[in-house]
Amino acid sequence: MAHDQQADGRNGLVVGFDLDMTLIDSRPGIAAVWDAVAVETGVPIDSELAVSRLGPPLAMEAAEWFPQERVPEIVARYRALYPDLAIAPSKHLPGVVDALAAVHKAGGKVLVITAKNGPQAQLHLDHLGLDVDDLVGGVWAEEKGAVLREHGGSIYVGDHLGDVRAAKAADAFSVAVTTGPYSAEELSAEGADIVLTDLTEFPAWFENHHTA
Repeated sequence: MAHDQQADGRNGLVVGFDLDMTLIDSRPGIAAVWDAVAVETGVPIDSELAVSRLGPPLAMEAAEWFPQERVPEIVARYRALYPDLAIAPSKHLPGVVDALAAVHKAGGKVLVITAKNGPQAQLHLDHLGLDVDDLVGGVWAEEKGAVLREHGGSIYVGDHLGDVRAAKAADAFSVAVTTGPYSAEELSAEGADIVLTDLTEFPAWFENHHTA
């Protein structure tokens, strides 16, 4: 959902957010898709293992279960199954609505940058009614950093080590949350500037950071 007030970053404030396991818990839906792929192909897939390491591009996960020559086919089939199986079971994580509202209250712009392809990411945002200004999909790690830099982002929020690298690639402030696969210690060791338990802690931190 686009922000009604057109928070276009006129004050120069653009905050980037990752999607999976930062804004939304997409594990139940993604597991359902992998289970369906396993049934269709007859290839055993440990969907719980797959969803324990969300973050990198889909093709990387597909390559864990299928030979490289089948990866494009599997990616296409996964994406065809995704809208019916993955959207409804996925929920937003604690604190997300207030975190996005905090950015808009400060006159800023919310930019979602995700490795998930854009159309599927948009389905999640629309289904949950999340108040987002812009979305860029299909980029990962340092590629996210390039997008963040192009949009003038000064903060990037994510749960993965790749998200920390994205922020650093853009010379942005790295806010990490422990709602994904990594501990606070691992995220800090990668170079996160601040580690939050989840986004319920973001508004208070952001107000202090933004007004400092």
